[in-house]
Amino acid sequence: MAKVAFIGLGVMGFPMAGHLRQKGGHDVVVYNRTTAKAEAWVSQFGGALGKTPAEAAKDADFVFTCVGNDDDLRSVTTCPDGVLSSMKAGAILIDNTTASAEVARELAEAASGKGCGFIDAPVSGGQAGAENGVLTVMCGGDEETFAKAKPVIDAYARMVGLMGPVGSGQLTKMMNQICIAGVVQGLAEAIHFGKKAGLDIEKVVEVISKGAAGSWQMENRHKTMNAGTYDFGFAVDWMRKDLDIVLREAKRNGSTLPLTALVDQFYGDVQSMGGNRWDTSSLLARLERNK
Repeated sequence: MAKVAFIGLGVMGFPMAGHLRQKGGHDVVVYNRTTAKAEAWVSQFGGALGKTPAEAAKDADFVFTCVGNDDDLRSVTTCPDGVLSSMKAGAILIDNTTASAEVARELAEAASGKGCGFIDAPVSGGQAGAENGVLTVMCGGDEETFAKAKPVIDAYARMVGLMGPVGSGQLTKMMNQICIAGVVQGLAEAIHFGKKAGLDIEKVVEVISKGAAGSWQMENRHKTMNAGTYDFGFAVDWMRKDLDIVLREAKRNGSTLPLTALVDQFYGDVQSMGGNRWDTSSLLARLERNK
C-alpha cells in the first residue's frame, strides 16, 4: 500500500481515484476545486480530503493529477499551493490530464528540481473505461520512474505502456485523437448515407461491423447515433480542446493533418448548433441538420 494523492475529481478522476483506493488498496487523499465533490468521494470511498493540492500531496509517494487543460494543470502543480510545493523527494507526479507535450516537459523539469519523478500519462477509454477500471494509459518518462509508477496505475487500467521520454504519452494521445476524429466522421457519413439510401442501419452495421469497416465507434455508438441521441461520453468541447493541442503540435513538428483540421471545423459547427456538451458522435447531427 502506498500513500497516494489524487487531484481533480471530474467524470474521469472520481472513479480513477476510487479504484486506487478500493482495487489498489492505497491510502488516498483527494483534492478537488469544488469541495463538495471531494466530500462526496470521501463519503463513498473513505480516504481523506486535502484543502489544497499542496496539503493533499504532502507525504504522498505518488501524486496523480487529472484536470482540464495546461493552465488548470499549472494551477494545481507549480502555483504556491500546488503539489510541487509540498511533495517529498523521491515522490512521483503522474499526470492523467490530456495536455500538451510542452507542459509535460515543463512539469518534468519542475519535478526534477524538487527531487521528484514525473510521468505524463493521458488516458483513453472514456467515462465508462474510468468507471470500470479498464483505461488505456499512454506514458512518457524514464524507465525507472515508469517501473515504480506502473503497479499503482494498474489499479484503473487494462493497458499501460511506456511510449518514450517525457511528452511521449501526450504525443501518443494526440495520435489517438487523430484516429478517433477520422473514424467518427466516417461513421457519421456512412449512417447518413445509409438513411438517405433507405437502408436498415441496424442490419447494415450487423454485417459491416464484422469486416474491415468495424471499429469501437461503430460497435458502441451506431445505435445512439441512429437514434439521434448524443449524451453518451466525451463532450465536443473537450474534443475541440484536444484537437487544438493536436493541430498546434502538428504546426510545430511540420506534420500535415488535413482531415483532422477539417473534422475540427465540423465540431465547431456542432458547437454552433448548441452541441457543446453532446458526445463526439454528434458529427451525424451536423450532417442531418438540413434534412
